[in-house]
Amino acid sequence: MPVIECDVETARARLEEAGVSVESGNTDHERWRVSRGSATAVAYDDKVVIQGSNPQDLEALLRESGGRAHVYFDGGSRGNPGPAAIGWVIVTGDGIVAEDGETIGTATNNQAEYEALIAGLKAARDYGYDEVHIRGDSELIVKQVRGEYDTNNPELREKRVTVHELLGAFDEWTLEYVPREVNERADGLVNEALDAA
Repeated sequence: MPVIECDVETARARLEEAGVSVESGNTDHERWRVSRGSATAVAYDDKVVIQGSNPQDLEALLRESGGRAHVYFDGGSRGNPGPAAIGWVIVTGDGIVAEDGETIGTATNNQAEYEALIAGLKAARDYGYDEVHIRGDSELIVKQVRGEYDTNNPELREKRVTVHELLGAFDEWTLEYVPREVNERADGLVNEALDAA
């Protein structure tokens, strides 16, 4: 449940500019409340608390745009190809901002890795970050995106193009390979999604 410390009247104005309908609070302590998608935000004196399954529906509008984030991604397949899932985590100096893990049907490990990277980049873009430092434990994907390895598979080549299009939304970005233990949370989200399927 994200908590955003801010000037709640400035946050309200930002929401209204984005076309979100702001309602009065339900109690004496609530200044206002809004709902968008599957998220609800409630403003108190100096903070906004966001609830719901997709807090990013509102959080991106409430946070100051810009800033730097670290995006961790992982994808995996049981069978290669086989049942596959992705996981991504966005981390800032305030901790984990957002994360998600979900199944994506049948795919190879490399397809799942690319899908995880794409999903993480879309989320970081939607949150309005202008600088991202991306980390994944697939050396192949990292080196393909950085242009150090060729991409012979046409489907992976298309995914690499999509990644580069998404990277164009950021003023600055880096992409580096990290060991799996550094990428533990994203890896865990993949396995949780596959275990739950």
